Amino acid sequence: MTDPDTDAPEEIRWQGRFITAKQRGKWEYVGRARGIRAAVIVAVDDGHVLLVEQFRVPLGRPCLELPAGLVGDHDAGETIEGSAARELEEETGYRPARIDMIGEFASSPGMVSETFSLVRAVGLNKVGEGGGVPGEDITVHRVPLSDTAEFVADKRAAGTMIDVKLLLLLGAGILAGA
Repeated sequence: MTDPDTDAPEEIRWQGRFITAKQRGKWEYVGRARGIRAAVIVAVDDGHVLLVEQFRVPLGRPCLELPAGLVGDHDAGETIEGSAARELEEETGYRPARIDMIGEFASSPGMVSETFSLVRAVGLNKVGEGGGVPGEDITVHRVPLSDTAEFVADKRAAGTMIDVKLLLLLGAGILAGA
């Protein structure tokens, strides 16, 4: 059965620098403004995964996440791979030799039209401390893959929100009942 609002015109209710609130029939949702996209980076090096933690205003608390960033927010011609490499170095201090595209995914398709490109960073070289641009206050965590579930559980117990994309690292354990 098709929703009758599928063919309704999309109306912009409000637009800011990064977010647009839209309505299509009875459906209200948000998306990125100006064609901006997101890249999320899986960076595994020598049996360790790079994670970042930062305070997220919409949540009112810190959030543990995979490194990520916006594509096209500064340069409309920037590629996903170029943006991902730049953001990984900016946030974590690691420069990749190569970025491989994994695919495009939706994070919350019932409420947000945004999708993100998941990429893999290969051949990591530590070139700095990371931490993001001034004001981001990003904490970098280099976690052994074998300890990821325990690390995430400890962070959750301490009140840190866990980004849904970390299920990528926890999925096998969750499915096994661990």
